[in-house]
Amino acid sequence: MPATGYPATQLGDLFETVPATTDSALDVFDASEPVDPDFMIGTWRGAELPTGHPMDGMLAATGWWGKQFIDAETVHPLLFPSTDPGGLWALDPAKAFGGMALTDKLPAFATRSLAEPITALRTVLRTKTAKARLRTTRYRGVDTATMLYDQLPINDVFRQLSDDAVLGAMDLKGSRRPYFFVLRRDDSRHL
Repeated sequence: MPATGYPATQLGDLFETVPATTDSALDVFDASEPVDPDFMIGTWRGAELPTGHPMDGMLAATGWWGKQFIDAETVHPLLFPSTDPGGLWALDPAKAFGGMALTDKLPAFATRSLAEPITALRTVLRTKTAKARLRTTRYRGVDTATMLYDQLPINDVFRQLSDDAVLGAMDLKGSRRPYFFVLRRDDSRHL
């Protein structure tokens, strides 16, 4: 089951067996090493890891590219490709999703392509300022790097898969199970 943005061969490099359920993804997450926040500094290409979560397909539908961690106080959680070669732009998550009940409304968008509307609204949705922070938190009994959104009830918790990849578990208020994604370091892109 390929996740958006990664060829199946790359997923195979990261997982012996690609998790396909929340339980199997949690097994991989719990078995993986915690991440020090300094490890996260850089630009990361993202891909969803479908597990049957109601949000599966939502990030892919928006055209989401990844995340950038400049330092502990300066994190861009939602990056999208720009028209400049190698360029990216940062979306303000509160402007795009703040008025929605995320756990109820976003799954309906997963079957539609939102990449064009998001690109068309780039001037309104774009931000130059960071919209998240990086901290160490305890999740599932382990202290590990966590990205905390500034204006949304979301924490992205990370575990290390390899020297250049992490498994992220989105802990979203109101959701009984995490939404999973993978990040792979790609410092060739820039804002």
